[in-house]
Order: sequence, then structure tokens, then C-alpha cells
Amino acid sequence: MISIKHFYVLLALSMLGLISCSSKSTVQTKSIVPELLDRSEGIQLGKEWDHVQNSYMDLKTSIDQDQKNIQSLLELTALFIQEARVTGEHGHYYPAALALSDTVLNQKHITSDQQYTALVQKAGVQLSLHDFADALITGRKALMLNPQNAQVYGVLVDAYVELGQYQKAIVAADQMIRIKPDIRSYSRVSYLREIHGDIEGAISAMTMAIKSGFPGYEETAWAMLTLGELYQRYGQFDQAKKTYEEILNVRPDYPFAIAALADLKIQNGDLASAEQDLNVAINHIPEFGFNVQLAQIYKKQNREAEFKFIIEEIFAMLEDDIAAGHNMTMEYADIHLDLLDDPNQALTLASTEYNKRPDNIDVNMQMARIYRALNNTEMVQKHMADASITNSKHPDLASL
Repeated sequence: MISIKHFYVLLALSMLGLISCSSKSTVQTKSIVPELLDRSEGIQLGKEWDHVQNSYMDLKTSIDQDQKNIQSLLELTALFIQEARVTGEHGHYYPAALALSDTVLNQKHITSDQQYTALVQKAGVQLSLHDFADALITGRKALMLNPQNAQVYGVLVDAYVELGQYQKAIVAADQMIRIKPDIRSYSRVSYLREIHGDIEGAISAMTMAIKSGFPGYEETAWAMLTLGELYQRYGQFDQAKKTYEEILNVRPDYPFAIAALADLKIQNGDLASAEQDLNVAINHIPEFGFNVQLAQIYKKQNREAEFKFIIEEIFAMLEDDIAAGHNMTMEYADIHLDLLDDPNQALTLASTEYNKRPDNIDVNMQMARIYRALNNTEMVQKHMADASITNSKHPDLASL
């Protein structure tokens, strides 16, 4: 028989056990999974957004249970990169994707395939943040692990182009399309053809990219948008309008197509309708470029108060991007040149980018535009010559 004394000892011990178990059950390991931001209603696209949310919750649960679950970390990184494109929330998703990539790369028990995937993802984010030199370094590391996968050559093409190493970009694109002729490889061939003056070839390659994509997918809509911009840039305005409208038929409320149609309206002087379209696009996603288009309208109409307000908004958006690691030097320079009529400040900013990428034709084109505003003919000619090394037929070069 248990004595009263022993009974209370046992009771106390059992209560301690209950308390211990209770405290253990309430202590939760802090999740390393960043938040999935809600999409605005216009870009939820029904089942697509449901699928994204379900995938996120499954991956979050998996990672919370095992923070070293490399496959789930890789899949979540890919999801965040895609959401950055769809939602325009670059300041949230790109740093998150970069952190997840580094988490994977720091794992001790990682296969070469997993390391390759993480490096390609990281390089893709670095490209999106305009960190082109580091993206090339990361891409080359991935190439050493797997030179037979087309995805890494896409990274190399983009990095080489941005750094002005165009012949290397052509070689990488040729290898990419040999391995896998798909929407990604055809898109890069299209861009390389355009900057080398083959406009019809660029249109043909982008058309092939669209045909190899899945209708309604964001990447297919992006390829269609790029095709529309090609048409628009080289004077085929009816084809551009038709292409933008086709995007909205398969992906309703796609904000970039709405803003592209607004740009055509601005060119035609239909500023009131363009403003309405841009406000719709801005309500869908916080895309800095849409606000720049709206500022152009305000400037044309001498709406000084609204112009001043939106310039402050644009600078706030740029600061957010910079805080997230995004290099926005060229965008800053364009604003000072085209909206604020301050070519001296534009030159200060653009020179920083030129020192990093002196061989890039777009950077040289920007420098030429700035020097034209400063009436420095000698420097205009120098940068025009450097911007013409690929025989580009870009309208900005023609205007210079």
C-alpha cells in the first residue's frame, strides 16, 4: 500500500511530467520559410493562385518539419522566383529566394544535381537584381557541375549580354538551343538576333518561342509581350496591338499587356485612355515602370502637383528595390534625364554603371543620350560608336 507521503511525491512527479510535456508541446521552432504574399484579385487567375497557395503550404510544412529538406527548399525557391515575376513584389521575393538558395548551398549532404539547381536559381536571382558579374561567376560554377543542361546556358547568355560579351553570348545561346529548343532558348536567340540587326529573324525566333510555350502560362505571356514590343519598336504598331490583345485573351488582366497597350495610346496622343489603363495595371502589381509611364502623361499635360507626387512614389519604389539588393542605377539615370530634365545628375548615375559595364550597348546608348542633352557632340559620337558594335537597328540609335 502506498503511503500518503509517497502518494504526494508521485502526484508531484506526475504533475511535473505533465507540465514538462505541456511546455514541450507549446514550444515551436521558428519557421525559416518566408511569407507568401497575397496576389491582387486581378492576377489570381483562379486555379493558378489556388495551386500556388497549396504548393506553398505543402512546402512550408515539409521545411518546418525538416529544415534540411533540400528538395522542398529548391521547389520553394522556384515558386518565389515565379511569384516575383507575376506579382512584381521583387523586394520581398528576390531576397527570400536568394536566402533559400544559400541555405541549400550551405547544406553538408547535398548532391551535385541539387547544388547545380541551387546555383542556377541563385544566378537567375542575381541577374534579376542586375548583379551581372556575380551572376556570371555563379553560372560558371553551375556549368562545371553540369555542362549538358540547357538552363545554365540561359544564365550565361544573359550575363554575357549584360556585360557586353556578345560573341560569348552567341556561343552559349547556340549550345543552349542545341540541347533544348524551347521557349527559353528561342527567346534568347531572338534577342541576340535583334541586337545584331536581324529584326525579321528576331521576330521569327520569338514566334517559335511562343509556339513552344504553354498557352496562358506567365512565361508564354512574357514571350508574347516581348514579341509585341519588337513589333512596336520597329514600327509595326497594328501587329503590336494585336499581340498585346491576344495576351489578354489567354491571360486576362495581365498587367504588362495592359501597360503596353497604354504605351501605344500615349504614342497616339490618347492620354486619357492610357491613364485609365495604367491605373488598372498599377492596381494589379507595384511595377515601377507603370508609374514612370503615368509620370510621362502628367508631364505632357503639365499636371505639376500629380507629377511631383508620383515622382516621390517612384523614388520610394526605387529605394525599396535598392534596399532589397536591386541595382537600379540606369533607371535612376533615365528618370533624371527624361522626367526631371537633369542630364548632369543622370550622367553622374549612368557613369557608375558605365564603369561596371563599358562594353554593353544599352549602357553606351544611355550615355550617348545624356551627352546629347549636354550638347557634347564628341562624347555622343564615342558612345554611339560603342553602342553600334553589334549593328543594332534600335530606334534610339537612329534618333541619335
